[in-house]
Amino acid sequence: MGNIKKDVAVLGGGSWATAIVRMLCSNTDKIAWYIREKEIIDHIKSHNHNPRYLSTVNLDPKKLTLTDDINKAVQIADIIIIVIPSPFLKDSLGRLKTDISGKLVCSAVKGIVPEGNYIVGDFLHKKFKVPYNKLVVLTGPTHAEEIAMEKLTYLTIASHEYSSAEKISYLLKNYYLRTIISDDIIGTEYAAVIKNIYAIAAGIADGLGFGDNFQAVLLSNAATEMKRFIKAVYVNDRNFDSSPYLGDLLVTAYSQFSRNRMFGKMLGKGYSVRFTRMEMEMVAEGYYASDCINDINRDLKVEIPIADTVYRILYHNTNPALEFRKLTDKLK
Repeated sequence: MGNIKKDVAVLGGGSWATAIVRMLCSNTDKIAWYIREKEIIDHIKSHNHNPRYLSTVNLDPKKLTLTDDINKAVQIADIIIIVIPSPFLKDSLGRLKTDISGKLVCSAVKGIVPEGNYIVGDFLHKKFKVPYNKLVVLTGPTHAEEIAMEKLTYLTIASHEYSSAEKISYLLKNYYLRTIISDDIIGTEYAAVIKNIYAIAAGIADGLGFGDNFQAVLLSNAATEMKRFIKAVYVNDRNFDSSPYLGDLLVTAYSQFSRNRMFGKMLGKGYSVRFTRMEMEMVAEGYYASDCINDINRDLKVEIPIADTVYRILYHNTNPALEFRKLTDKLK
């Protein structure tokens, strides 16, 4: 399909936002890009690449309207793709004075909004009156770094409305990017949240010196936990062995590019949670997700011992080696 004559706004300036802008440049002519830091905008205008994230990716300046004004970006767009880390989402979107309820809104945020424990789709629906048929969720299994290298990647695009998902699919797919359309907007979004917790667990195990044999047991148990939790949240006819669920879990837990795995690995090697958070240049969504999922599970009471272990390490400052010693007796 040729270029789509729709104006698109991308909100966020990180690696995932940069990768999405790169994909959009192949299929549409006008992209408004909101980046909070003016110095990054100035650098992109001068050098055609993001100096902080995916700096080897060349961007087409003729197609970009760069701005540090979120309202300007949203006003000129028919389609909005949100790529702001979930801990900052409420504050960033709180500056919106433009009504977005009539626009097609796509969340590429792989996290949960801490204030209220909302998945992003529910947050946009409740706080900004975006109808569910105008909401789309973009999930993995993906890493922005591999998209930057144009390695074959599959994206999952979920919406209650097939035509809404299809529009986002047409905007993003190309010769190295294939898309899978799903109607499980809630399940795929929760999977994108909780897999980050299990990636932290995999990193902790690596940092503690556990090998591949244990990692296989850990992640097979994590997949079962994820299935139990998501089924308790929202019943749907879904295949948990498919890409948006098991695939996204595996790539996040095993990949060298996974910031959540790296976060966990530092904890396993003995660094404190506080130090690790300060040292990480990018947000590890699993840190925030762990607290939110723990809150949600107080009511659901689903058996999720791996996620519970990660929560205690992150928020009760318990010893990772002792916690994993106890966890090994619960795995099957």
